[in-house]
Amino acid sequence: MKNRDMGINSGLTSTSNIARKHTERPRAHRLRWASFVMAFIALALVSGTTRVQFASDQTHPQSAEAQKPADSPLLAQADEVLQEMSKLTGLPIKGPVNKKVASREEIRELLLHNLHTDYTPKEIHVQEASLRAFGLVSKDFDLGSFLVSFYTEQAAGFYDPPTKTMYIADWIPADMQRMVLAHELTHALQDQNFNLDQYMKAAKKDSDAEAARQAVVEGYATAAMFQSVLGETSLSSLPNFSAVLSPLIQKSMSEFPVFSKAPFFFRLQALFPYIQGAGFIEKGLIRGGWKSLNELFTSPPTSTKAIYQPEIYFNHTPLPVIHLPRKTPLDSVRGLKLVDEDLMGELGFNELLGQFLSEDKATADCANWMGDRYLVYEDPAKQSYALVVRTRWANADAALAFFRDYHELLTRKYPELSPDARSTGERFIGRTASGDVVMLRAGDEVRWAEGVPANKVDTMQKWLDDLH
Repeated sequence: MKNRDMGINSGLTSTSNIARKHTERPRAHRLRWASFVMAFIALALVSGTTRVQFASDQTHPQSAEAQKPADSPLLAQADEVLQEMSKLTGLPIKGPVNKKVASREEIRELLLHNLHTDYTPKEIHVQEASLRAFGLVSKDFDLGSFLVSFYTEQAAGFYDPPTKTMYIADWIPADMQRMVLAHELTHALQDQNFNLDQYMKAAKKDSDAEAARQAVVEGYATAAMFQSVLGETSLSSLPNFSAVLSPLIQKSMSEFPVFSKAPFFFRLQALFPYIQGAGFIEKGLIRGGWKSLNELFTSPPTSTKAIYQPEIYFNHTPLPVIHLPRKTPLDSVRGLKLVDEDLMGELGFNELLGQFLSEDKATADCANWMGDRYLVYEDPAKQSYALVVRTRWANADAALAFFRDYHELLTRKYPELSPDARSTGERFIGRTASGDVVMLRAGDEVRWAEGVPANKVDTMQKWLDDLH
């Protein structure tokens, strides 16, 4: 696959403790808001597993209060589990792993520390601006507070590469502890063999590649955890593992209040690395076993499309790289400032269409996604936003289907949207309270801009038409 040796930034595996310098030039900021709290495993993933009955001795969990873990036995068990996961995956143990049982308050403090260490307030603001520009959250959405609440509720354990420390929550019931240990100590083995900190940072300028790496790291640990439950039965012998896992986790997660109230896009993003990631790993296991998966760390997938459609990675199928000039007609609009540049990827458009339309429409359209690039502008004084987006689809028919669905999305994003007389079946111009929309289909591409001043509409149309 083209550029498969590019670095990635793994998602739910741990937060880097290295502060990032901010520059005035817009950087790629992910629409993958879950990814910086890396290596967290949802409690529902573990508790739900006890209902699958994969193993004959599996029992239903008792209440967490009735089974508070004792630190010493739990941490002593970790060394045994580390040996077990090393034997299962073939990843050698190269050093000791620091281990700590943490309270809910301690985990919250760790989350806050990592959030403030990894991101400046300005960087958090830029991420919020992108979410608002796409219409995924309201203008008063507080990303930082939401993330801390979300992961404090979900965290059963996590591994932190910079400190080589595995944390496990002290409220995890005794019959779930071994599974949490299996998952997080697999992360420790990944780190010792492939340096997760570097692996995660390498794709920080490409949200889609970052999310793909996140799925590798979490999917691998999730698959290893389940394999430890299955014992002698090979995970690769199970038909469509991710199809079994998805409804199980979805049902379990519905019991968590913060998760249940979270926007659709965030729920999808949070579950993607575990569900689709585990399915991707299963396909790799079928092709060559655990040792063959080392390639995923030395030559990782660069797109979430490869996670949804594993044959793209394993068959080395190249994907187009979409370019979008950073100078647009919006640069001359007083008050607007370019704040973000990135790409959505197949996962991102699944999040967007799934939230505004339906999961079925999102799945149908996004299976034909081939590439994209977007720019986000902000007018801080007016608290308004503008977008310029370029997308490519598998063929002209797929592009037309997306064009029609995105037009429907626009009517929901802007209830006051009114079409201009110049609109046609493959070109739409409309007026909203926050500026005009210009959207067109050009062969296998759909290009559009939102938040365009009325006096810039003709210029923007020509600019979009002339893209090469």
